[in-house]
Amino acid sequence: MESANETFTIFLIIATVIFSLKGFSNRAFFDQYLFNTGKILHGGEYIRLLSSGFLHANIGHLAFNMIALYSFSLGVGTRFGFIPYLVIYFGSLTAGNLLALYIHRKNPEYRAIGASGAVSGVIYSSIIIFPNGGISFLLFPVSIPSWLFGILFILVSVYGIRARLGHIGHEAHLGGAIAGIIISVALKPRLLSAHPLLISVLLLLTAGFLVILVKRPEILRIRED
Repeated sequence: MESANETFTIFLIIATVIFSLKGFSNRAFFDQYLFNTGKILHGGEYIRLLSSGFLHANIGHLAFNMIALYSFSLGVGTRFGFIPYLVIYFGSLTAGNLLALYIHRKNPEYRAIGASGAVSGVIYSSIIIFPNGGISFLLFPVSIPSWLFGILFILVSVYGIRARLGHIGHEAHLGGAIAGIIISVALKPRLLSAHPLLISVLLLLTAGFLVILVKRPEILRIRED
């Protein structure tokens, strides 16, 4: 089973790299499959909810997502099994893009790309499975506790939405993280009893942010027209 998970992850990485490279060199292809609220809501092009997860802004964006995916997927796949791992990945990708679609529903020109929603779901699944583990980054040798990374990631995603940083789907980061937690707990309910405080804090942070989105979107500078 572990071999199947790793094989699928490698296949997924290869497919994403090929799709992204095609997007780098072919603007028409890039525009056809990126996330665009107007094309989805008014044009019925729902494939963009998935296809945008295979496109990236640049090599650095692509490399970061694929390295993160490979690093975290093996532990998640081993703990949950192959099919649940697929559910976490694609469920998080879809949920992240649906959140972005809701946030920007009144802005038909909003565009975004990246596998970040799916990767965030896998990362957060790993965090609640191994909350005492450490997360480190290339060129940054200091390890950050998994639980602290989870909290910081949410705050950074909120900042990214407010600052409108590039075409990277920061909303998808947050939506994917929420989905990763909820799907993981649904698949293995004992995770909630094993780590109730961490899961509660992560979900309360994201729930608070979602309330702001509904009640006071202007705080985050979300365009309404």
